[in-house]
Amino acid sequence: MKKKKGVWFAAAAAWLAMASGGVSQTPGKSDPSFSQPSRAPGVDYVLPTESEIKAALDRIRDYFVRSTPYHIIDTQTGAVIADLSKPAKTAGLDLRAGQFNDWDYPMGVVLAAMLHVSDVTGDASYRAYTFKNFDFIFDHVDYFRKQSELYGAQSYGLRRLLEFRELDDCGAIGAALIRANRQKPDARYRATIDRIANHIAHKNFRLPDGTLGRPRPQPVSLWADDLYMSVPFLAQMGAESGDRAYFDDAARQVIQMSARLQDPATGLWDHSWFENTVPDPKFYWGRASGWSIMAAAELLSVMPEDHPERPRVLEIFRRGAQGAAATQGGMGLWHQLLDKNDSYLETSASAMFTFAIARGVNRGWLSPAYAPVAQAGWQALATRVRADGRIEGICVSTTAAYDAVYYYNRPTELGAMQGYGPVLMAGAEVIDMLRSFDIQRTLNTFHYRKRKK
Repeated sequence: MKKKKGVWFAAAAAWLAMASGGVSQTPGKSDPSFSQPSRAPGVDYVLPTESEIKAALDRIRDYFVRSTPYHIIDTQTGAVIADLSKPAKTAGLDLRAGQFNDWDYPMGVVLAAMLHVSDVTGDASYRAYTFKNFDFIFDHVDYFRKQSELYGAQSYGLRRLLEFRELDDCGAIGAALIRANRQKPDARYRATIDRIANHIAHKNFRLPDGTLGRPRPQPVSLWADDLYMSVPFLAQMGAESGDRAYFDDAARQVIQMSARLQDPATGLWDHSWFENTVPDPKFYWGRASGWSIMAAAELLSVMPEDHPERPRVLEIFRRGAQGAAATQGGMGLWHQLLDKNDSYLETSASAMFTFAIARGVNRGWLSPAYAPVAQAGWQALATRVRADGRIEGICVSTTAAYDAVYYYNRPTELGAMQGYGPVLMAGAEVIDMLRSFDIQRTLNTFHYRKRKK
């Protein structure tokens, strides 16, 4: 009997580890004023303070600052290359610790998020990180361009910057570049922004109705991810240039993607759509919905109030927020597959929902009744930020797939960069939310009331 009990407890522990994305449970906490507290393991039902949130964000910033190498190496030997007068085929960015100063979409989200944290908190060190990274990239792009001319574009030699092949190569990081250029104008930034705008408008794969897509894994495919790989850039271009055509295109992407990917009843987003597959299988992968609702939030943040498509974009955003609130798990996080409670609790999607809902509450697109959803989301996210600034429970890169087993079993990694930017964005937006509302504690829960100016 003892042996059977031991096996049972081991199995239970294994299941809990799986369900929590491999993250250990913490003791439950609840507001001390509550007479019937919610203290289940892993639950943190306490109102965060601004200083607590900032401390978590600072740990993440410090992780990036100490981990980012600003030198070129021989990718075969690891030796630093000091003489950059002549390109070598094996010269490249030092990516051994991660993507920290590469030109890629996850780092684009991080760099934009760093700017957002500075804007909210006034701490210029975050902004400085973004500027330093972009300057390093543009200080060395000519070297890698010459390398490309001699040997072809190398994956470790800013290939994605030299050759835009799809939205992943330019959209999200391009949106960060527009924001950086607004604060620190640079002719090199401007030229690249114009290249990205041209690629998205005229070169990227599109369906006949203008929806941005991909020719993989099926010949005509839509990925929900591509909303965030395009819409924030288009929105920032509209705000920067005053050309409403950018807002028109951004709205078109949200509306036409929603028609194919967003469930009209639940508000959740399917990860992908294939033209040649009828009926199309549905997999409500958390990060797909996260990218989508964040993209709508980014558009609404700068879209003119009188734009004719704003009401439709707002309705799509609200439907997504309602679906997110309905699927939030009991610890404040969201599942890898949103409609599958036996899939693990995943960090990047949880951060995306937390940011988008907090932004919606702050801007008046959502009722303050949604604020506790974002509050609980942040408190759960904070438990996943380690003392060294690394973040647990982030799903690795995930393709558009055809079966639930694939999504259930995508691993999480501390080095999966897709969650770091969204966590920074979520924390900053929740700080803004705490500043904007008076928060009452009544009947063992929190009530947000708009603070009078």
